[in-house]
Amino acid sequence: MKTSQPPLLMHKKSNRVRQTMRSTLLLALVCIGASGYANTVDKPLGFEAVFAEKGQPEALHFTSTFRVDGMDHKLEVWRLHDEHLKRVTDGTLEVHVERKSGDPEFHMTVMDRKKNLLTEIDRTNLYQIGNFTDWFDLAHGIKHPMGPYQLARGSKPVGMPAAVEPCDWFDLKQGPATTHICWSGKNKLPLLIGAQDGQLLWQVTQVDRKPIVKKAFEIHDAGFIRNNANDDIAHD
Repeated sequence: MKTSQPPLLMHKKSNRVRQTMRSTLLLALVCIGASGYANTVDKPLGFEAVFAEKGQPEALHFTSTFRVDGMDHKLEVWRLHDEHLKRVTDGTLEVHVERKSGDPEFHMTVMDRKKNLLTEIDRTNLYQIGNFTDWFDLAHGIKHPMGPYQLARGSKPVGMPAAVEPCDWFDLKQGPATTHICWSGKNKLPLLIGAQDGQLLWQVTQVDRKPIVKKAFEIHDAGFIRNNANDDIAHD
């Protein structure tokens, strides 16, 4: 059942939605602006060519840990084809993303299970509030760097843990920052991501390619307060 907001609060809702979405998406949407350094003289590589989604498994389920602002978090993801996606961060932030195959546009539902708050938003309006997130970022755990970059084959940095499955190391540089990425071509997913200072930023701890039924992507929102961010942004 949808819960309406008191009329006196409606004029403040857009700013509140923006603030909520920005803080929530930091954890709910893992979009690491990867960068790295070419340690060899190999021919420069393109991001889309190396981190391609073509040939991805029809279904993928994985768990991972990641670090944001010095704090560790847990993420679980279910991916079905290129149309259905479910992400759960720390067991409390649940994100559902749906789209038509190949369509850059998507519809997102963000559920904060601590606050019983559900927010709906489309990709276009995510861009409106300054969150430049695409399907690839959400489904593959890595974001295309903005601006110039250099990408080349790399090697496992000292101190990095072993990956759960075979993967290939790449170094990607943007400005002075360096990020080391161990990419699984089989899963179309980074299994390890490390910073140039040796800090582990991302680690997939379990992955499988078992069939996933569409029922797994159903939204159970009984008792949630609902916000439609699309309406709020449209009336700004």
